[in-house]
Amino acid sequence: MQIGFVIFPKLTQLDFTGPLQVLARLPGATLHVVAKTLQPVASDSVLMLMPTTTFADCPTLDLLCIPGGFGVDQAMEDEETMAFVRRQSAAAKYVTSVCTGAFILGAAGLLRGRKATTHWAYHHLLPRVGAIPVKERVVRDGNRFTGGGVTAGIDFALTLMAEIAGPDIAQAVQLSIEYDPHPPFNSGSPRVAQQAVKEVVDERYAARLGTFEAVLSRVRQDPGA
Repeated sequence: MQIGFVIFPKLTQLDFTGPLQVLARLPGATLHVVAKTLQPVASDSVLMLMPTTTFADCPTLDLLCIPGGFGVDQAMEDEETMAFVRRQSAAAKYVTSVCTGAFILGAAGLLRGRKATTHWAYHHLLPRVGAIPVKERVVRDGNRFTGGGVTAGIDFALTLMAEIAGPDIAQAVQLSIEYDPHPPFNSGSPRVAQQAVKEVVDERYAARLGTFEAVLSRVRQDPGA
């Protein structure tokens, strides 16, 4: 199985590295880190990411995965990136995203009329790209798999692992990476976070959402492929 992760400047590295760590253990899989060039790609933190292939040289993928992050804005308006996503999605058995990567799929016309999820702060904007919002950590609609925000990428990847290789393999991988989360606070979702905590985060996203909506208004949603 050929698995490709599309990377772009200012992506959230855990959207990418979480699923990568899981799917790297899929028996028989070959993983590709795909970008416009082979130059290092800056994430939204100090980590620099190294592509293994370019859009031009990437083989036909069986599984296409798009991470999210603040760089989604520019990626949605980048013709080369969107052309690659449309081209690869036409042949891929699984077309997938993590966090706000869903909006890249949506901007490519690949979520029109499909159930999908994304980061909770952007969830209400999914209809803007033709998707049907579902508030779940992982959502499947046909061959489209979408994951919620950031850490949901691990749940997302284990769900894909079970689909592709079966639940026994997926559970073995979960055990091997000791994925047994017990967070110190019950604040990982707006459903359970204290109001004061949610207000702090809402304020952080307020300006960002305005910018993001402006980008969505400019994006032409075209299945193209």
